[in-house]
Amino acid sequence: MDAVGAGADNRGVGPDPPERAPLARLAEEQAALRRVATLVARGAPPEEVFAAVAEQVGQLLPVNSATMCRYEPDATLTFVAHWGRAVARFPVGTRKTLGGHNLGTLVFETGRPARIDRYDGSSSGALSIVVREAELRSAVGTPIIVDGRLWGLIAAGSSLEQPLPPDAETRLVSFTELVATAVANAESRAAVAGLAEEQAALRRVATLVARATPPEEVFAAVAGEVGGLLEVDFAVLIRSDPEDMITVVGAWTATGGAAPSPLGSRFELGGRNVSTLTLRTGRPARLDAYVDVTGNIGNTGAHDWGFRSSVGVPISVEGRPWGLILVAYSRDQHLPADTEERLASFTELIATAIANTESRASLARLAEEQAALRRVATLVAQGVPAVEIFSAVSDEAARLFGARAAVLRFEHDDPAVVFVGVSENLKIPAGTRWEFQPGMASTQVYRTGRSARVDAMDWLSARGPVAGAARRLGIVSTVGSPIVVEGRLWGAMTVASADDLLPLGTEGRLEKFTELLATAIANAESRSELAASRWRIVAASDQARRRIERDLHDGTQQRLVSLALAARTAEADAAAGQGDPGAELSRIAAGLADAAAELQEVSRGIHPAILSERGLGPALRALARRSAVPVDLKVATTARFSDPVEVAAYYVASEALANAMKHAQASYIEMSLATCDGRLLLSVRDDGVGGADPARGSGLAGLADRVEALGGSIDVHSAAEAGTHITVDLPLELRCRGALVSRRGGFLGDTRFDHA
Repeated sequence: MDAVGAGADNRGVGPDPPERAPLARLAEEQAALRRVATLVARGAPPEEVFAAVAEQVGQLLPVNSATMCRYEPDATLTFVAHWGRAVARFPVGTRKTLGGHNLGTLVFETGRPARIDRYDGSSSGALSIVVREAELRSAVGTPIIVDGRLWGLIAAGSSLEQPLPPDAETRLVSFTELVATAVANAESRAAVAGLAEEQAALRRVATLVARATPPEEVFAAVAGEVGGLLEVDFAVLIRSDPEDMITVVGAWTATGGAAPSPLGSRFELGGRNVSTLTLRTGRPARLDAYVDVTGNIGNTGAHDWGFRSSVGVPISVEGRPWGLILVAYSRDQHLPADTEERLASFTELIATAIANTESRASLARLAEEQAALRRVATLVAQGVPAVEIFSAVSDEAARLFGARAAVLRFEHDDPAVVFVGVSENLKIPAGTRWEFQPGMASTQVYRTGRSARVDAMDWLSARGPVAGAARRLGIVSTVGSPIVVEGRLWGAMTVASADDLLPLGTEGRLEKFTELLATAIANAESRSELAASRWRIVAASDQARRRIERDLHDGTQQRLVSLALAARTAEADAAAGQGDPGAELSRIAAGLADAAAELQEVSRGIHPAILSERGLGPALRALARRSAVPVDLKVATTARFSDPVEVAAYYVASEALANAMKHAQASYIEMSLATCDGRLLLSVRDDGVGGADPARGSGLAGLADRVEALGGSIDVHSAAEAGTHITVDLPLELRCRGALVSRRGGFLGDTRFDHA
């Protein structure tokens, strides 16, 4: 290497005087080596040993500078010790790229001693700047071979015009052979000491894990142990998630101050920075120059943290990528070349500690979640009103997540959310209604139907009740999960934190509560629908009873009373020998016949005779013939079914035709009846104005109760100006009553009834 530096004067520079015998030089060399060996034996740090080697070489040879360098795996060379000129210009840790014509490259390429007797401007490469700064005229360098590998070199240079003595390489070679032993011993001692330090650090971390210490404390301890062990300025433990985001979960600084980015800070992965390089490749990564970093996390490291050199090593926990450990210098110095290796060996045990910690935390969370879910499930099973369940769930979630929680119901006609359940620590009254606004987690849930997260929301420039409430409550992180009830998006449950960002995995944990909420809501709605159905059945029964009473009172009853009076009058006339008894009896007989006909009409209104006698197909044809609107009827079966099935289908058809005639302003109706896979399918479609809604009191509501009670379903599609289409699906119970039954279920008839 182009020897580095010279002293403040030229003391010791120049040829050895003739009277100095080789024996004297050997004695000096041996004394120098003993001094170095003494340092090694005392367990001096490697950097102290290296500095002593450089100084002894500089004192032994007639030079102005002596430098000890280490070759790195990435074809660079690192200054590990300096003596003489330009020490301040090239401090320990300075790294230069190999290449060009210079001493460092010559030794690296040949593995043998090298010499340059005159620097006349031919020196080139990144190392040539050392020659210029030290004003060197000649230099020699010899390789340091440690355990059979080229470890580095020792270089010595002179600023005098005459070249270094011819035996300079020989003397340097004999010196470096002993230096190699000292280096090997120093590295061995350092490795043993480093291993002991690592083991002690890991024991301290393992002790925390065994004590069931909270994960955040374990992560902080890991960062602190790594930072102290590697003697860096920063150590950061970072966790990744599948959404290409990373979260700071542990941080340590050499000054003991707070990290510029607080725990829980989240950054988007991307750009050129150590975190992205490490996680994208799954291998260790290094940046020794923070002049061209990009990406959110890269800019934060360069500007907020002040990184100048950094190394990241990935962490895999139980075979899956978990995150990385990052260490950095804020000083103008490169991290040691073995940083990746030392950090990688440490992260293997870090992963075990993380796995154990997360396992304990997961079990504890699971126990808490199960207890909370059991309490809520008990309320659901007891049939507690939904509003009480919503409040209970909100309180349980608030305690479990250490946050504020709410159950929100979505309104679809005029999109908005309504707070139907709030935790005690959320100062928003139940019943509060908010329109959807950008930045709300519930807005994202409403649009996507999936869980959503909004972190570090900036409400300072936003307006409206949502922004005002967020500023007042100090919300910094919100997670929302959808509540899906029987296939439809009913609402959302949200948790919000005013302290730290909600941890990763909150979405999945919250979804367990929303599943239970969906069950509670479905049960509550089913009970409500059952109560409404029972009320409709009672009302329909009362209405039918009153109609029968009215028909009997106004018709048949009056006629029978009149006939009874006529019979008594005829009896009296006959006793008195007056009138014409035969004519009176004929009139009474005719009246009785009329009364019988009226009773038959009333009974047909309850259950048509044609339905009982001939079956559903003929009954539908009778309905079609009586319709004032033309009906295109297709009957694909002549089979007989159980009475409840036939009656339900008949009344749906009757109600559908009546609605089409009275309300839909239809000009044409299509009706079909068929069987498929053990089901009876009825379809009625008109070309009317549409807009029918069974929920608003239509007669179909009561029929739906009848159909659903049989295990069937009824669907009504009635968009405005698009007509109405009613479909009924009923389970079949085939009965042969002497009627022809189609065994193939083929299409048996197509009848059209037109009326003026």
